[in-house]
Amino acid sequence: METVKNGKVVSISYTLTNDNNEVLDQSQPNQPLEYLHGSYNIIPGLEKELEGLQVGDAKKVTVAPAEGYGELNNELIFDAQRQNFPPDADLEVGMQFQAQGEAGPMVIRIVNIEGDKVTVDGNHPLAGETLHFDVKVEALRDASKEEVDHGHVHGPGHQHH
Repeated sequence: METVKNGKVVSISYTLTNDNNEVLDQSQPNQPLEYLHGSYNIIPGLEKELEGLQVGDAKKVTVAPAEGYGELNNELIFDAQRQNFPPDADLEVGMQFQAQGEAGPMVIRIVNIEGDKVTVDGNHPLAGETLHFDVKVEALRDASKEEVDHGHVHGPGHQHH
C-alpha cells in the first residue's frame, strides 16, 4: 500500500480551526488540497503528522505555533507614517501591502489607524496560533520529475512557468 512520503503528491481534505473551534480555513468539497510531500509546501507540523498515512486515513492534528506559522514576533508590529503608503490608497484596517524588510520582501497588514499613524503587523495572520486540523488523505501519486525539480505540484495539464 502506498503511503505519504517524500516525493509523493498528496491530496488532502481538511478543516482548520483555532483553540476557540472557529473555522479558519477548509478545503472545498471535491477539491482537495494537493501538495508535494517533503518540499515545504505546507506547514512542517502538519506535514510531519501526515507522513506514513495511506489513502482514506483521517487524523486530527494539533500544530503548535513553532511548527506552524511561528511565534508572534512583537518586533514585526510597528507604527508607520501615512506618507509611507501609496497616496491614492484608501487605507483600512485589514489591508495588506508588500514591503521591503531586512530579510527581503514581506507582507504587512494594517492593524490600526490613528490620524497619520498606521500600525502594521508583519507577522503571518496565524502566527502565535495553535492550529487544529481535521484532515483526510484523499489520493496519492508519484510526483513527476518536473514537479520534484520545481518543488511543487503542477496543475492539470502540467502547467509550465
